[in-house]
Amino acid sequence: MRNLNEHNITAETIRRIENTPDSRLQEIMTSLIEHLHDFAREVKLTEAEWIYGIRFLTRTGHLCTDIRQEFILLSDTLGLSQLVVAQNHSRPVGVTEQTVFGPFHVEGAPHRASHGVDIAVGIEGIPLFVTARVLSGRGPVIGALVDVWQADAAGFYDVQETDWEMSQARLRAVFETDSDGRFSYKTILPKSYPIPTDGTVGEMLTATRRSPMRPAHIHFRIAKPGYDMLITHVFAEGDEYLDSDAVFGVRQSCIGNYVRHNAGVAPDGSTVDHPFYVLDYSFSLEPHD
Repeated sequence: MRNLNEHNITAETIRRIENTPDSRLQEIMTSLIEHLHDFAREVKLTEAEWIYGIRFLTRTGHLCTDIRQEFILLSDTLGLSQLVVAQNHSRPVGVTEQTVFGPFHVEGAPHRASHGVDIAVGIEGIPLFVTARVLSGRGPVIGALVDVWQADAAGFYDVQETDWEMSQARLRAVFETDSDGRFSYKTILPKSYPIPTDGTVGEMLTATRRSPMRPAHIHFRIAKPGYDMLITHVFAEGDEYLDSDAVFGVRQSCIGNYVRHNAGVAPDGSTVDHPFYVLDYSFSLEPHD
């Protein structure tokens, strides 16, 4: 077709993919083309704006490495990640809700004993003792693998360090639930922190006058065959950023009570000579049919 213009080019573009063998791919591509073209027409996109967008996405890609995912962070801050999560993991009342994965998970974290491990050895922060249980409508979930990761007291993840390797892993580990579905460990109290703003996502947040802050939380991924994998956070009750999370990840069911205790005996039986916190939390998994 010749003599294409801003009004008839959409139909012609869609016509050219009508022989796509994969029907789902054709459906996605058709909708993508329609929405992209409608967007450009609606905002009357200029050539300068178009090329700026291309360069922005190019720079976003260049920032991505095996341990940094600027595109995921961009998706998170545009609300797309949580939208996709929500529509793919709608769960009944009482089952722990899914939240965004975030850009700082790394496969292959060290496996630790189900109880008694300190994953914050040598890291400054207020001691936190986590005692948790994984359940379902069938009872305790035994042998589930629980992947845990969090930022330090300054708001940084270990993978953000220059030339980081898994041998330097800190504040991350994999636990296996015991015969009662439980696991426990010692760490440090999480704090609210800003997402990385040294890249394209930071430019976008600055330009739109948005806060980069995330409420204090710990990440958990819980997996066992026969259950829908759970990827979630446990946020700190009372955090000032619960209603303005930069990545839209807060769910009421994912807020936990990080309880302050005076110096004394901790849940693991050790004696702590200064105040510490305890998080006692139960996760509920949804069985597959």
